[in-house]
Amino acid sequence: MHGLRFPCAYRNPTYAQLRNTNGLSMSSRLPVLFILITVTIDAMGIGLIMPVMPALIAEIEGGSVAQAAVWGGILSTAFAVMQFLFGPFLGALSDRFGRRPVLLISLLVMAADYAVMAVAQTMWLLLVMRVIGGITAASHSTANAYMADISAPHEKAARFGLVAAGFGIGFVLGPVLGGVLAEYGTRAPFWAAGALALANAVFGFFVLSETVTEKIRRRFEMRRANPFGALRAVTRLAGLRGLILVYFLFQVATMVYPAIWAYFLTEKFGWSEAMIGFSLGFYGAFYAIAMAFLVRPAIARLGERGTVTAGLVIEIGSLVFLAFVGNSVLLLSFIPVAALGSLALPALQGAMSRAVSDDAQGELQGLLASVTSLAMILAPLAMTQTFAIFTNGTVPFYLPGAPFLLAALLMLACLLVFTRSSAPSNS
Repeated sequence: MHGLRFPCAYRNPTYAQLRNTNGLSMSSRLPVLFILITVTIDAMGIGLIMPVMPALIAEIEGGSVAQAAVWGGILSTAFAVMQFLFGPFLGALSDRFGRRPVLLISLLVMAADYAVMAVAQTMWLLLVMRVIGGITAASHSTANAYMADISAPHEKAARFGLVAAGFGIGFVLGPVLGGVLAEYGTRAPFWAAGALALANAVFGFFVLSETVTEKIRRRFEMRRANPFGALRAVTRLAGLRGLILVYFLFQVATMVYPAIWAYFLTEKFGWSEAMIGFSLGFYGAFYAIAMAFLVRPAIARLGERGTVTAGLVIEIGSLVFLAFVGNSVLLLSFIPVAALGSLALPALQGAMSRAVSDDAQGELQGLLASVTSLAMILAPLAMTQTFAIFTNGTVPFYLPGAPFLLAALLMLACLLVFTRSSAPSNS
């Protein structure tokens, strides 16, 4: 990859060039639009296939919903293992060669990954493609590094909220579209996800500018390009160890939603793929609203620490509620409240991003991608196995919501660690 260069629409921008008194300058709006579309497509790609995964696994492998959930956990874990191992590697590459080539190549491989999954007839081929997709799925962390490049320190939490809002919008559109496309077969959502990734790669090729200038470019070092070396390097900063542990616990707990949601609703309420897609889209809509419009006022009123604490408390209450909810109408009506818990994440990201230098933003985001992936390694297996145990008759009582109780306990641990951490206040 050394020496690889793509033609850009604009010259390498500095922070000052990317802003005017109203925020982003005209010359930077298309690249930023590309970043937001990228994270939206990331979420759409996940959301598109979530409603059909139980049916697809049953189609290929056969068996019950509980058995399909176990296979779903294996696929998610394989994807996460690769992201854990390669997240800092791609983050370090983006610090050396730029965000642009990493983003574009990731999108192209993502498109190919979905295309192969659309025609796969064995679980082993699905597993191989999840491994390949996990290696190159660095779009979200690199997008965060891009936004960190163009943001002043005090703006970072709100900008991460904007990126998260794009993710939420994708989660609105993806599941709804996936549920609709499922009417045309279990493979249709994969073709749609691949087409979206390819179209965005073409768009980015023409409009994406590079934010890694010679001033902040850093030499590629293998010790920083693996998750363990990156963890040692970044966590030498005072106060960051506790924040990274909080981030990890938060990610493990919230992974219960993608790991269990479709199986939980199928088992407990007998919902169709279209209804599952609608519920995910409904959550995504309120998630996007919270990220786009509530992060900045929440931090202005409560500060970063207060926003993180409030979000964690809301998450704990929401997870306990979901564990025991017995009515689908109550479940849907509670979703707007549950979405407010997501405010904790951009506030936490903003605090961590302010703690590292400009030339280490890619490394930090790569590390956070690996931490997220480590959570994805542990959480799907734990959550799907818990779901299977409490729904297949091997325990004295039936409780499909048991994984949400497990997640609530993890979130409580997250709150306890955060209250003891030396997280910085607003600056």
